[in-house]
Amino acid sequence: MSSIGAVSSVDDMIALTASSSMLTEPRLTVDLDAVGHNTRTLASKTTLMAVVKADGFGHGAAEVARTALANGAIALGVATLDEAIALRAVTDAPILAWVTHRASDFDAALLAGIELAVPSVDHLDAITRAARTTRLAARVHLHLDTGMARDGAPREQWLTLAAAARRAERLGQIDVVGMMSHLGLGEKPGHPATAAAVTRFVEAEAVLRSVGLRPAIRHLAATAAALNEPAARFDLCRIGAGLYGIGAGLREAMTLTAPVVSVRDVPRGTPVGYGHSYVTDRATRLALIPLGYADGIPRIASGNASVLVRGRRTPLAGTVSMDQLVIDVGTLGVEAGDIVTVFGPGDDGEPTIADWARWSRTIPHEIMTGIGSRVVRSVA
Repeated sequence: MSSIGAVSSVDDMIALTASSSMLTEPRLTVDLDAVGHNTRTLASKTTLMAVVKADGFGHGAAEVARTALANGAIALGVATLDEAIALRAVTDAPILAWVTHRASDFDAALLAGIELAVPSVDHLDAITRAARTTRLAARVHLHLDTGMARDGAPREQWLTLAAAARRAERLGQIDVVGMMSHLGLGEKPGHPATAAAVTRFVEAEAVLRSVGLRPAIRHLAATAAALNEPAARFDLCRIGAGLYGIGAGLREAMTLTAPVVSVRDVPRGTPVGYGHSYVTDRATRLALIPLGYADGIPRIASGNASVLVRGRRTPLAGTVSMDQLVIDVGTLGVEAGDIVTVFGPGDDGEPTIADWARWSRTIPHEIMTGIGSRVVRSVA
């Protein structure tokens, strides 16, 4: 009788399926102690808004938010209103959202007590309509472009936005609690573009004061500038990357592992994977890992990347596939069921996210946020 035929109930079938899936499931483990350490380290240097957009850079927004707030952060920052409103269910801390459309649901934002970045008069008009509808004053951060040509009001529109905001504040529709901008080269200490942006930011504050606005919270720097550019810190720094270990003296908080699902011994001269880009130069053992580019393993890292198994770094063999990658384990004696560490904090010699970013010619942020939904998440 087959194993399926021997299953006596639906519950047995579910248990069998779950047990089987555990043999092949990659796992992403988030170390909240590392997030706490990073938060405390950065909070000792600056007043800190914890940026938990993109599901906490892939680490879990709610869990990271709670940890950051417990370790020195005073507020939370996200990109979208949906992210902000979801977080409101887990904390009453200030939450700022800064990527919205003039047609966004600002009624819901005000009812949830979400603070809003305002990059244009159109946005301001939509927010004041919501304030009239809900009879709630919106807490806003006027948003200036200081040199990225991305988000924020252009400098030539700043005075118009400031005057409109002052009128709305007098009417009780908004409370201008902050002003903000972003730096394009904060990761390059001493770059003249950062000094120019700081100057523009200070000049923009003077414009606000000239129309009678007195925002209490001025924020320009993210993690890199918070670490490298004291002149850019102002009242608050938006710390995202640093929470997750990107930056000197910080600890990476993610570990990605996966089981070996099969092994095969092959002779010298065996081509491996699509394109036969890897050909064994000796008799060796190949191990199959159930991870691929659909799970966030960058295909471009093929030919450069390695993983840790049985305490040794072993190279990827051939091109990363959508759902699988192969490693050349030589004579290590690797067997099916062995656990491979794809990346981690590096304490045991495993590759780090920074290594994968270098192999992939990208930044760690992209590796963190690119891990796919098939990877099982857990918190340590």
